[in-house]
Amino acid sequence: MNLNGEPASVGRHCGASRYLVSREVVDFYADALDDHNPLYREIAPPLLYHSECYKFLGEWYLQNLIGNLHGRQEWLLYAPIRVGSEVRTVSTIVDRYSKRGRDYVVNETDVVDAESGALLVRGRTHQSFLPEQESSSEGDFVVDRGSASKKPKRPPFPTATGEDLASVTKVVDQRRCWMFSGPGRNYHTDAEEARKLGFPAIVVQGMMTTCFAAEVMTAHFGMGFIAGGRMDLRLTNVLWADEEVRAHAKVRERLREGTQTRTCCDIWVEKADGTRILIGDASALS
Repeated sequence: MNLNGEPASVGRHCGASRYLVSREVVDFYADALDDHNPLYREIAPPLLYHSECYKFLGEWYLQNLIGNLHGRQEWLLYAPIRVGSEVRTVSTIVDRYSKRGRDYVVNETDVVDAESGALLVRGRTHQSFLPEQESSSEGDFVVDRGSASKKPKRPPFPTATGEDLASVTKVVDQRRCWMFSGPGRNYHTDAEEARKLGFPAIVVQGMMTTCFAAEVMTAHFGMGFIAGGRMDLRLTNVLWADEEVRAHAKVRERLREGTQTRTCCDIWVEKADGTRILIGDASALS
């Protein structure tokens, strides 16, 4: 039964799907993100199903969509997604909480190998919603470029003092937005749809920024990130279409984990003017 997101109760099953991991799907992701890692000839990008949780919006989103934002994203990578294999996904509400005047719903989506049942990837998406309120007057935005740039100062970041990983630079134009968040019209692909939800321009989907972070980690650690990687990421500012960003990572520490070593990094994505849009932790095994 579709409850249009209310009540979005913990434990609610939101939906499930089954997919063939085709060569065409992997190549489309690589083109959309401009991420052409040689590993993707046989293994899919670990965040290939980055937006699977959004296939079931009516099952976990709250009713007031005005000003809703992606606040935090966790990724746990357990095993590679093989090109040519079949996978199943399952989506569940696992938490709800309030923070800084917003209501959060946490959706956990698992990607599982359809044949063996092995868990491959787990993502936890923390989506924030404004409380119910009267509609804003025309031309009044809940978030715009000015308000987004006036966020309170955060503690110094990064604090890591180790070596820098190779960074990646991207220009997020409207074509990239459409490839990543389309093909339908929504506030991640269309300016008019963005204005309906209280934004002055296309809001780049937060999942894309997490994929840029994953690209940095995959390029450096390879299979050590694809099978054993972790990321806990906070989306700290809005990225608008046609802006340039750079993703960085810096080694914080190395820890023994059984017979392997886990390299822990501070990771962040920033605009050309230095505005941070994502900060967090990322790690991989070796």
